[in-house]
Amino acid sequence: MRKTVSFTCIVVASTLLFFGGTGCTSPPDLSAIRLPPGFRIEMYAEVPNARSMAMGARGTLFVGTRKGEVYAVLPGISAAGTRQVVTIARGLHSPNGVAFREGALYVAEINRVLRYDGIEARLSDPPKPVVVNDGFPRDEHHGWKFIRFGPDGMLYVPVGAPCNVCERDDPRYASILRMRPDGTGLEVFASGVRNTVGFDWNPDTKELWFTDNGRDLMGDDLPPDELNRAPRKGLHFGFPYIHGKGTPDPDFGARGKPRNFTPPEWELPAHVASLGMRFYTGTMFPDGYRGRIFIAEHGSWNRSSPIGYRVTVVRVEGNRAASYETFAEGWLKGGKAWGRPVDVQAMPDGSLLVSDDHGGRIYRITY
Repeated sequence: MRKTVSFTCIVVASTLLFFGGTGCTSPPDLSAIRLPPGFRIEMYAEVPNARSMAMGARGTLFVGTRKGEVYAVLPGISAAGTRQVVTIARGLHSPNGVAFREGALYVAEINRVLRYDGIEARLSDPPKPVVVNDGFPRDEHHGWKFIRFGPDGMLYVPVGAPCNVCERDDPRYASILRMRPDGTGLEVFASGVRNTVGFDWNPDTKELWFTDNGRDLMGDDLPPDELNRAPRKGLHFGFPYIHGKGTPDPDFGARGKPRNFTPPEWELPAHVASLGMRFYTGTMFPDGYRGRIFIAEHGSWNRSSPIGYRVTVVRVEGNRAASYETFAEGWLKGGKAWGRPVDVQAMPDGSLLVSDDHGGRIYRITY
């Protein structure tokens, strides 16, 4: 049985009641969002707790959450000017990660990955999911996952550190794993990764790039978040011994740098909570944006002066990060956030979607 929602006030009100809300909220004033000249932002869909996104073959947008539900936003707009949103799964364990391959939707819970076969033809009656792999750690701390298929056909699945900062003997912690689509062949691809909730592959080199969230309790300005590049399997990115390009950890730094320590491509500001990221390969934006990396910064939770709550862009030259700047901001007003970007997703027409779990919305940026 499905439940559909749209962003008309009456329907949204019933949806909020279903999810335990108290009523209908007014649409956000998107004029508060500052963008480069020529760009425009608009509402795309109301999706409660919208987190990671993945596009289906027929234009369906799949959206994971940390509240138990997985949604599908149907393409096309009705005569009333709304998009239909279908609930395709409920009661899951923080199903943050979603990925699409050969007609199937893959969903990552904290300790397992599920697969919904032929999902776009069965949105009104989703099939019973197939358990792909249920052998991941069950730790809640940094246990939610972003997943995506790489150009090698493997499904990449991170396992965050089950702590703020710690060492664990199990090599799966603080890593990025990968496995075949059927769940076999699970292996560690990258180590020393505290908590990545977003990655993508350079469309030219096919190398993996990923964001990584720095630890807490080292002050307002340390350590940096990171944008990393993993050109091959087996690299170590420093955690928990060293942060950024050379900041030793106050608790574990005395134990020395790990072998093959790989510094980040770019040190992002501390506590911005860099999450979803994508290389832009569309044609709608000006040519200068082709090949750049868009990053959703969820925003700080314990910094004395809040930072983040925006979308930033990194220019890549010669397969190296060359510059970093703000692209969209305004979700933070008067020190309080009314929106928190989580993921970015390019549409077939070249527009860019931005999910917001705080506001329960998905926005569309066009040029």
